[in-house]
Amino acid sequence: MKIKLNAIIISGIILTGAIGCTAQKQGQNDQTVKFIKNEADKKVDVMVDGKLFTSYMWPDNVYKPILYPLLASTGTPVTRGFPLNPREGERRDHIHQVGNWLNYGIVNGYDFWGNGSEGKRNVNGGQIKHSGIQKMTDGLGEGSLQTTASWIDPQGQELLAETTEFHFIAKGSTRIIDRITTLRASGGEVTMKDTKEGSFGIRVARQLELPSKDDVVLTEANGGTTTVKKMSNEGVTGNFKSSEGVTGEAVWGKRARWMDLYGNIGDEKISLVIADHPKNLSYPTYWHARGYGLFAANPFGVKDFTVGKQELNHVIPAGQTLTLRYRIIINSGTHLSDAQINAYTDEFAAKY
Repeated sequence: MKIKLNAIIISGIILTGAIGCTAQKQGQNDQTVKFIKNEADKKVDVMVDGKLFTSYMWPDNVYKPILYPLLASTGTPVTRGFPLNPREGERRDHIHQVGNWLNYGIVNGYDFWGNGSEGKRNVNGGQIKHSGIQKMTDGLGEGSLQTTASWIDPQGQELLAETTEFHFIAKGSTRIIDRITTLRASGGEVTMKDTKEGSFGIRVARQLELPSKDDVVLTEANGGTTTVKKMSNEGVTGNFKSSEGVTGEAVWGKRARWMDLYGNIGDEKISLVIADHPKNLSYPTYWHARGYGLFAANPFGVKDFTVGKQELNHVIPAGQTLTLRYRIIINSGTHLSDAQINAYTDEFAAKY
């Protein structure tokens, strides 16, 4: 019997082209997540099938570890390039809002959120110093990264010891980041005084901002104001949608279990979602989400969000911990439906 070279015999059954098709299909779904550590450049690149997804970075002039840039499965950046790699047509306000980060505006009186807003370390600015990569685990469809960091005041004293576990997940045209961060009050009692300036944030690409016709004047935590200038709306397509059905800029200060920022970057449809977790403080969280491109979940700023009707001022007792869990979903090619986002959010809630 003659057998063609491209055929395989298994239990007397000849399998030909179907094997190639099956392998190709599996290859599309089973994407390999790997890490490339580069201490000299102070970063760890997160690669999916050899292509950059994001980098965990700790630049000296950003004053906190960040994920930057965040890329869709196509390689399209969904985060703003400024200030590390400015792109034409971007806003250049709020220099401290870089990539994706977790910090807060008033920690024992020190500003961790706005540090660097003056182009250098602020006088009252707290810094989150990366201290180590504890573990990197490559995987098929998912890889994990464990890091440590120290929240220090302007005098160099540690207030909080941070341990973070990242899970980077690749599912076809969808990219997911799960972050589980535990903060231990290592330097005595820590108070997170209520402020809107927090805390799990992303500064998005210009195309995902909400169209705006006017200047926006923002009141800052220090009592001053920042004016975000109006710009051309050409190619600006973003809109917010919450799990509670609130849309547009009305989502600011509202509570929701997830928030979707959807729009188009060129011809590419993008959904960028942040999901809260039922075990988190203040679940479902409040949202510090602005049309000019700031997208943040803030469980601490109750007084600002309720216009003084309620107050939290969360305290972490000396030696005790607070754990925060968030999921980022980046989908390319389609705008996710509520049902799809609910499924991803339910999966996240059950996983951790």
